[in-house]
Amino acid sequence: MTETVAIQWFDAKSPIAQFVFAHGAGAGSDSDFMQDMAKKLSLAGINVALFDFEYMETAKAQNKKRPPDRAPKLLSRYAQVLSQLDSDLPLFIGGKSMGGRMASMLACETQVPVCGVIAYGYPFHPPGKPEKLRIEHFGDISCPFLVLQGERDTFGTKSEISDLSFDKTPQFVWLPDGDHSLKPRKASGVTEQQNRQTAADGTIQFIQGICNG
Repeated sequence: MTETVAIQWFDAKSPIAQFVFAHGAGAGSDSDFMQDMAKKLSLAGINVALFDFEYMETAKAQNKKRPPDRAPKLLSRYAQVLSQLDSDLPLFIGGKSMGGRMASMLACETQVPVCGVIAYGYPFHPPGKPEKLRIEHFGDISCPFLVLQGERDTFGTKSEISDLSFDKTPQFVWLPDGDHSLKPRKASGVTEQQNRQTAADGTIQFIQGICNG
């Protein structure tokens, strides 16, 4: 029997959709970014499910940093979370960085109907290695795909991305002067909270557009 994955739910009052939201490589579902975004989205009518990948659960239990598992294991855990959902609400999947990449890969292979994929800080390539692209599966994503990216994200800056050709181009929301965590520099005149709010608003608009479409 498959082990049940612990899910933290942020329930909306009158939900129009549900969003399974996966963490990035270095920080788990309890990170400030994950908790804050989940709260913002749930206040706008979206039920949000947070969970930890297995390596992160182990890292927390041992109080020791661990590298992420390989993609098949991450995808298996993500699929297990989807199998535990019991709501008929429209389903969106996504995540921060690695979590967003896993969601985009899972959307290509899962039998569960997914209405849209949402990635915050998509890791288009490892920092400093723009030739090592991770976009080969984009053409196989059959649902709408939204990427919310900092303009100076070292995993894919605005100028780098504008030069790429995609089999299927995602929708983009660019966060002014944002880094991989969407954080702008002080001199930019934009705050991290403003960028998070812009990212949340873009997500809400995307989900509402699909649900009302």
